[in-house]
Order: sequence, then structure tokens, then C-alpha cells
Amino acid sequence: MKRRFFLKVTASGLITIPAFPGSLYSIEKSERKIRLGGPLFEKYNSPEEWVAALKKKGYRAAYCPVSPEASDGIIGAYKKAAEQNDIVIAEVGAWSNPISSYSKIAEAAIEKCIASLALADQIGARCCVNISGSRNPQQWAGPHPENLTSKTFDLIVETTRKIIDAVKPTQTFYTLEAMPWSYPDSGESYLQLIKAINREHFAVHLDPVNWIISPQVFFKNGEMIREAFRMLGPHIKSCHAKDIVIDEETYLPRFDEVRPGLGKLDYAVFLQELSKLNDIPLMMEHLQTSEEYEIAAGYIRKTGNMFNIGL
Repeated sequence: MKRRFFLKVTASGLITIPAFPGSLYSIEKSERKIRLGGPLFEKYNSPEEWVAALKKKGYRAAYCPVSPEASDGIIGAYKKAAEQNDIVIAEVGAWSNPISSYSKIAEAAIEKCIASLALADQIGARCCVNISGSRNPQQWAGPHPENLTSKTFDLIVETTRKIIDAVKPTQTFYTLEAMPWSYPDSGESYLQLIKAINREHFAVHLDPVNWIISPQVFFKNGEMIREAFRMLGPHIKSCHAKDIVIDEETYLPRFDEVRPGLGKLDYAVFLQELSKLNDIPLMMEHLQTSEEYEIAAGYIRKTGNMFNIGL
């Protein structure tokens, strides 16, 4: 599902930008406060090959390299390889619809979330991430009149508790990625969910692009990002890196997702706020080729270097 500034320097800007260092990795390791990562296009058949592929890209964070069906031995081997090579497994995706209006779909999704959360806990991932779901009978992540209602809010609370209580994780967290037409649709509703779910191992996965749903937010998204970190910072376990543009040829606002650096997401603010938390994974997604990811990573690293933020 595709939707979704360049760095501005003004008279009131934070710094005067120096010439870029010759290397994207010029920041000292001790100052590398954000862990950049993305999908791997290179095939790997062992933990050693996986680590080599990540290091080749300069990634210090990774998507989970195995599925819930993997044996304990394989899971343990990848966990050990990550720990020995200073790699953080950012997230295990549990993409499914646990609040589907079709009971069989909802039940299967809950089982998938339970298995994915168990894997995340076993392999030491920062979080297991899903969306809350949708009441739309045709689209697992689509809009529906019932999505943003108190009844569905209560259903999300119930299903999330069920997933967490089934696993009782000790190392990881279950998180819900924000969506424009499902809870959590704002920082406020995320805080409400945290309070209502009332589980120590429920936390936040932040994707600020998914909260840009109006021209007002689009043109002031830096303010939205600051407010999101102010409200949710201590709960954030992992973030997604995307970008967004507004279609200027239509009379109604329409947004499209683009490669980081091609849109108007205020990456200067995003990276500065993220660096305050220290060691949080920032995972790129939704691009089609390895080359696109290299360009996106270069843009993010270059922006970070402007503020002495290493990735």
C-alpha cells in the first residue's frame, strides 16, 4: 500500500553546514547513536554470510533473518552472530489482521502474531511489529467506518493483551505501527492504547510518514515528529525510514511514498530526535532495488553527518 525536505537551513537553523566528510562512515563509532538497516537482496545461507552481507552495506540493524518455523538451533546461531558482531535485530514482522471481521482470518492472524512475538523474544529482536488491523472485509490494512471507533479500540486492546499474555516476553516488545485509518492514528491514541493495554511489554514502533494525512501536517511535519517523540520517546523500540510527497496536480490532497531524500519528511528533525534515544534501529523499507536502498542510506547518513549523528 503506497502512500506516503530536503534539509532546510535558515537563519534560525541549528548549525552552519560544513563540507561533507569524504566518507559516509566518518562519525566515530562512539557517536553512532542510530542503527540504520534495511532489507538484504544478497542471498545468505548461514549466520556468517548474513553478517557479511550486513557489514557490506554498513548496516548495524537488521530485519529478522529467520521465520518462526526455524529450529531452535538456527535461531540461536543467528542470535549469537548478531551479538558477536554488534548487530541489532530490529523487528520481526507479524503483518496480519487480528481484528478482521472474519473470525477465521482473525484467529489465524492472532496465532501468527503469537508465533512472531515468540520468535522476537527468542532471537532478541527489539520488537515484534504489526498493525492493529482493520474491520474492512476486503483489505487487511484498509479503511473502514468501524476502524476508528471505541468498539474497535476495545477490540485492539483485547487482541493485543491476548497476544502478549500468550507469550509473556521478557526480552522484546509487541508494537503496533501507526496507520492513517486505524488506531493508533496519532501520538495521543498511542498513549491511550499503552494505558489501556497495560502490559509492560507493549511498546511503540514509530513510522512518522504514516501520520502525515493532511496538508497541515505535511507542511509542518517536523513539529509533528517532535511532538511524537515528546509523547512516546521512552516507549519507542524501532522506527521506519520512508519519505513522502504531496501531489500538486490534484484539487484534493493526495500523498505518495517515495525514497528518502525525494520527499518532504523533515529528516533533520527526525534524526535529531531519534538520536536522543540512543541506539534505536531505523529501518528502510518499500524500495524495489538494492541500488535504491544504497542511495536512500547515503542520503540519511549524509543528513545525520550534518548534525554529527552517526548511523
